[in-house]
Amino acid sequence: MCPVCGVWSNRVHGSYLRFPADVPSGGRSAVLQLRVRPFTCENSGRARRTFVEQIPGLTRRHGQRTERLRSTLAAVGLALAGRAGAGFARVLGVSISRSTVLRLVDALPEPEVARRGGAGLRRARSTATVLAG
Repeated sequence: MCPVCGVWSNRVHGSYLRFPADVPSGGRSAVLQLRVRPFTCENSGRARRTFVEQIPGLTRRHGQRTERLRSTLAAVGLALAGRAGAGFARVLGVSISRSTVLRLVDALPEPEVARRGGAGLRRARSTATVLAG
């Protein structure tokens, strides 16, 4: 299905291999080999004519890592930040820079913040409790 217009297409435009990195196993890096097919959008009024099939929960557009590895590295980045997170990822078997660790953390959605406080907030006092969930 075309991600822009939502029209299903059966017109395959060849195939090629992708090699997204996955979560390491036993300290050794794991790389998947996926054969993906680009399709041609049958809606002629679109600016983007070709698109590549994605496997939900595994790959994303232009992604070099699987979603599992992205979420693992983002969790490491949340816990340890840049340089320490990159060092810990290296121990796990993933070669990654500190900038990439921080970029993965920055790409996470903002947590919802709920404020509780009651009367203290009405009197413009700062007695609110912030809950992040």
